[in-house]
Amino acid sequence: MTPEEFRKFGHEVVDWIADYSANIRDFPVLPAVEPGDLIAKLPADAPEEGESMEAILADFRRLIPPHMTHWNHPRFFAYFANSSTGPGILGEMLSAAMNANGMLWRSAPAVSELEEVTLDWLRQWLGLPEKLFGIIHDTASTATFHALVAARERAGGDHGDLTCYASEHAHSSVEKAALAAGIARENIRRVEADHDFRMRADRLEASIQADLTAGLRPFCVTACIGTTGMASVDPVPDITKIAVQHGLWLHVDAAYAGSAAIVSSMRHVLEGVEQADSFVVNPHKWMLAPMDLSVLYTRHPEAFRQAFSLIPEILRTPYDDAVNNRMDYGVPLGRRFRALKLWFIMRYYGRQRLAGILEGHMRMAAEFAEMVKRDERFELCAPVLFSLVCFRYQGTDDDNSRILEQVNGSGWFLSHTRIGGRKVLRLAIGNRATTIEDVRGAWDAIRRASAFELT
Repeated sequence: MTPEEFRKFGHEVVDWIADYSANIRDFPVLPAVEPGDLIAKLPADAPEEGESMEAILADFRRLIPPHMTHWNHPRFFAYFANSSTGPGILGEMLSAAMNANGMLWRSAPAVSELEEVTLDWLRQWLGLPEKLFGIIHDTASTATFHALVAARERAGGDHGDLTCYASEHAHSSVEKAALAAGIARENIRRVEADHDFRMRADRLEASIQADLTAGLRPFCVTACIGTTGMASVDPVPDITKIAVQHGLWLHVDAAYAGSAAIVSSMRHVLEGVEQADSFVVNPHKWMLAPMDLSVLYTRHPEAFRQAFSLIPEILRTPYDDAVNNRMDYGVPLGRRFRALKLWFIMRYYGRQRLAGILEGHMRMAAEFAEMVKRDERFELCAPVLFSLVCFRYQGTDDDNSRILEQVNGSGWFLSHTRIGGRKVLRLAIGNRATTIEDVRGAWDAIRRASAFELT
C-alpha cells in the first residue's frame, strides 16, 4: 500500500470511526442474529489474489457492525460496561503504526519508559504508595496469574502442599490463575462471605488454621475490591493483618472498582491496599481506555523477576543492568505499546474531568437504585457502592429470565448473576455517553417487561 493509498483509506476509516461514535445510537446494542449467521455470509476459502481496499471496507461496513454487540453503546449495561474514547483510539492507531515490541528497553526505549512514567501517574491518581513497580498486561486474569506465580515463588519448596484463599464471590480468574500456577484444585479455598458479600476475616483465619493443622502451607490470599457479581468490597485491612501474621502474599483484585479511587471522595475504597504485595486495576473497564489494558502493581518486583526471568543470548544487551526489561517480569516476550493510549487519555481528560465522569456514573446508578426501591414488585439485592446495581423482580427465576430477555430485545443490554441461589439482574454503567435518560429508559423497559403479571 502506497502512502497515498494509506492516506486515502486512512481518512475513510477515521471518518467511519467518527460517524460511528457520533451515531452509535442508530445501532441496536444487540444484533438480531443467530449463531453462524456471519459465517454463512463469508467465503469458505481464503482469497488467492489480493482484493481492493474499496471492496474490503465495503464488506466491513456491510457485514461486521450488523453482527456486533456494540460495547461502546450508551445503552450497554451488561457485565461491566466500558467505553473507548477518541484519545485512546488515536493512541491505538499510532501504536499499531510504530509496531514496536517492548520486550526490552533497547527494543523500544519509549515503550519501556512511557509505561514507567504513565503507571506512576496512575499510581498517584489512585493514592497508592511510592516505589511500586507497575507493569501493563492485557487483562486482570493474566495479571492475577503472574501475581500467584510470584507468590508461589516466594513460598519456595514443593508447591504440592500450598493452599490459597479468596472470597466465594471472587472472579473465576482467581481460581484459574491458581490452577495455571500449579496449585491443586483441592487446595484452593473459597472463603465464606457476610451478608454484604464481603469475605469474612474470621472464616479466612479458621480456614488457614485448619490447613496448618493438616500440614498444608497457606501462601496467598486474594482480596477483592469490586467483585464481579455484585461489586462488593472485601475488608482489606482485616485481611492484611491475617496475611501478615501468617506470611501470606496478599493480592488485591480491583480490576473494576479500583478506578473509583481517582475520585477524591472514593479514595477510601483502597484502604489497606498500601500493604498489599500486588494489586491489579483495569483502565479498560472504567477509565475510558480501549480493550485491552490491565495494570499490575507490586512491592516485590524481584519475586516476579525470579519467577519469570529467562534470558537467551540473543536478548542480552549492554543496558541490562541499568534498566527494567519488561520481559523479565512475566510470560509474554512480545509486548504491545499499550501505555500510549493510557498516556493520551490521562493527558486529554486529566484526573478531575475523568473523575467527574465516574461520579456521574455513580450518581446515575444511585438514581436507578431509587427507582427499584420505589417499586414494590422489585428488590435491591446488593449494596450499590459504585456504578453497578443488582436487583430482581420478586417472582421466580423464570420471571426474571423473561424480563431480561424482553429488555435485551428492546434496545438495552443487561446481564445477570446468582445471589443466594436466586437469579439477579445487573445494570452496570460505564459508558462515557450514557445519560440519565438512557438509565430511565432502561427502567421503563424493565417495568414494561414485568407487566406480564397483569395479563
